[in-house]
Amino acid sequence: MEIREKVDVCVVGAGHAGCEAALACARLGLETVIFTVSVDSIALMPCNPNVGGSSKGHLVRELDALGGEMGKNIDKTFIQSKMLNVSKGPAVHSLRAQADKAEYSRTMRKVLENQEHLTIKQAEVCELLWNEIEDENYVTKKKITGVKTFTGAIYECKAVILCTGTYLRARCLCGEAITYTGPNGLQAANHLPDSLKAMGIELRRFKTGTPARMDKRSIDFSKMEEQFGDERIVPFSFSTDPESVQKEQVSCWLTYTNAKTHEIIRNNLDRSPIYAGIIEGTGPRYCPSIEDKVVKFAEKERHQVFIEPEGLHTNEMYVGGMSSSLPEDVQLAMYRTVPGLENCKIVRNAYAIEYDCINARQLNPTLEFKAVSGLFSGGQFNGSSGYEEAACQGLIAGINAAMKILNKDPLILDRSESYIGVLIDDLVTKDNREPYRMMTSRAEYRLLLRQDNADLRLRKKGYQVGLISEEEYQALLNKEKLIEEEINRLKNTMVGANQEIQDFLVSSGSTPLKTASSLAELICRPELSYKILEVIDKERKPLPEAVIEQAEIEIKYEGYIARQKKQVEQFKKMEVKMIPHNMNYDEIPSLRIEARQKLKHFLPVSIGQASRISGVSPADISVLLVYLEHYDRKEVEGE
Repeated sequence: MEIREKVDVCVVGAGHAGCEAALACARLGLETVIFTVSVDSIALMPCNPNVGGSSKGHLVRELDALGGEMGKNIDKTFIQSKMLNVSKGPAVHSLRAQADKAEYSRTMRKVLENQEHLTIKQAEVCELLWNEIEDENYVTKKKITGVKTFTGAIYECKAVILCTGTYLRARCLCGEAITYTGPNGLQAANHLPDSLKAMGIELRRFKTGTPARMDKRSIDFSKMEEQFGDERIVPFSFSTDPESVQKEQVSCWLTYTNAKTHEIIRNNLDRSPIYAGIIEGTGPRYCPSIEDKVVKFAEKERHQVFIEPEGLHTNEMYVGGMSSSLPEDVQLAMYRTVPGLENCKIVRNAYAIEYDCINARQLNPTLEFKAVSGLFSGGQFNGSSGYEEAACQGLIAGINAAMKILNKDPLILDRSESYIGVLIDDLVTKDNREPYRMMTSRAEYRLLLRQDNADLRLRKKGYQVGLISEEEYQALLNKEKLIEEEINRLKNTMVGANQEIQDFLVSSGSTPLKTASSLAELICRPELSYKILEVIDKERKPLPEAVIEQAEIEIKYEGYIARQKKQVEQFKKMEVKMIPHNMNYDEIPSLRIEARQKLKHFLPVSIGQASRISGVSPADISVLLVYLEHYDRKEVEGE
């Protein structure tokens, strides 16, 4: 007898994207089922044992501000935490935490298992079910009606979210040895790609890789540089009590490759699947294998290697910076040239993994497929890399699937308000020929999009969606009030050029005053800070560290922030200038042929989005704007 169930949402895959998508839908009251090839792979970290890092820390804090789970989960399970880039400006400060891999997965699974309206199902989804409909513009398109598992069970639903990660037709390569599995030897998903192709979805082949894991007992740490966590730990989640994360941390270790390492690699390139032509997929440019590093950066005498613990209850150590697909014997010889690894024992070999993913240009900014109503997509399946990028896409896909079912407006974040907006905009408008990785340089307005103010930027949106509680929302409003009051107080508190003040300034390495000055003006001096001015700030009251941080940044960088806000205003004007869905680009005579082709292919929804398409020049945008003015005038006259 056929098993048939009815739910609201089916989430395919339980990695970082799938977890966030499923939790978002369930927390918004929709009956949700999440499918995974193995329950043991929920929130699995098959590669690096950490969350955050440069720019990725921004993503996690934004995800938390919107109501996601990753930040809360890493706060519960980290074993070392560090704020990166603290010697630079606040725009590039980024939090990074080492995770206890097993505990991270176990804790996230517990959250899913105890979430109302959410069911976990170990099963391989092999087919998407759909029918054809006419949309509001009388265009025939497909509409999702459900999914079918390998065992024949059918789940009828209103939306499907694909979060398949690196499992679709996956194969792992270690030299000449090839296994047709997903990461960590888990079962690959080999049937769903045929169903996707039958629906007209374009697939492409990407690859990524992971380094070996070493037995801690075989490593000589005395030859390495010890890397400590921060003395004062900053939590990822804005809901986490900062005092609750102050705990003893484990160390990581830094060592380097050398000429001997590079020689072994060069002598065995013909045995690398990457250079032997065995690998079909395109790998990530910004997270290359050690073979790629040695070939592409031949002038470098050494490369950093980070030895990182995989958890508190295991001796496995992750060899960061040395991912590889070389054969096992070459790997062992290569690793043993690195100081401290001379007698290392490999627990798990390094390997490359190939998998099917999509060209994300098939998606709307909501992460719904343009040609398939009710089908959403998130994570590495969209052609991105990284746990953090995946989790953010999963959350947005989950929110928008829920909004569609609940007949509410979608949540679309633009480039001026979040790193998540940059990530998704880059994925859906650019032709990404390699796994996409988030970087601070991709964000044009990064002085405004700091990791420290993610809650101030996005918490209200999370509240409007329904994923932020009333208590969290009121805490945000109180924080905003305290920041505003403290900035005003500092701007209006004057200090005179008396001897006490002059002596203080000289002792602090600053220039004496000629006339009275506000405390805010003194904070603007590079050598002074809010903390240093405590001696002369007689009216100061105790405030939370987060409030002090925001007040100081807003004052110190006021001019730069004001300038960037003006740039955002111009950006917004381009974003709200919408392009009609039925725009006939062939009717625009002055538009260059390349631009016409690209615009017809991408079908941008706004002038802003059109301006970011490769091959569309500023001159093309000017032509398009002029044409739209005539088009709008004709539409009005026609009415």
